[in-house]
Amino acid sequence: MPEALSLARELELDLVEVADKASPPVCRIMDYGKYKYETAQRLKESKKKASNVIVKEMKYRPKISGGDFDTKTKKVEKFLQEGHKVKITIMFRGREVTHPELGRKILDHIAERVVDYAKVEAYPRLDGRNMTMVLGPDSKKKQKQPRRPSSESGAATEGGPSASTNGGDGGSDPAPVGVNTEASS
Repeated sequence: MPEALSLARELELDLVEVADKASPPVCRIMDYGKYKYETAQRLKESKKKASNVIVKEMKYRPKISGGDFDTKTKKVEKFLQEGHKVKITIMFRGREVTHPELGRKILDHIAERVVDYAKVEAYPRLDGRNMTMVLGPDSKKKQKQPRRPSSESGAATEGGPSASTNGGDGGSDPAPVGVNTEASS
C-alpha cells in the first residue's frame, strides 16, 4: 500500500480504493477528478437520450356524431405524430353497456385511420362501463408517413372546392360586404 501511494504521488495521480473489503484491498491509480467529470458527462448524456413517454387520453361515446368523431380522431393523430401514446376510452352509459360491439366498432375505425403511423399496444377490452385501447407511435411506419399526407391533402383539396361551391357564395360574400360596410361608415 505505501508503494502504491508513493507511485501515485510520483505520477501526480490519485490512489483510489476500489474494494476495501477484499484481502488485500484493491486500489487503482487514476485522476479522480477526471473520472468524476467523465461519469457525470455520461450520466448527463444518457438522460438526454432517454425519452419521456406521455400517455394522452381521448374519450369517446358510443353515440358520437361524425363531426365529433373526426375532430377527436384528428387530435389523436396529432398526439401520435408528436410521439405520445394515446389511451382511447369509450364511455358507456346506462343500457349502452349491453352493446359493446358499438364501442369495438369505433375503436376499430380509429385504429384503421392511424394504421400508417401507429400501432395498437393494448387491444380493446371492457373494464366495467369503459372500453379502452392504447395506441403507440410506430417509428418504423413514420418513415412511410410523408407519402400519405400528400394524398390526404389532395383529397382535402378535392373536398375543398366542392365545399366552397356549396358554401362559396356565403363564404366569399361576407368579405366584400364587410369591406364595403367599413368603407361607407
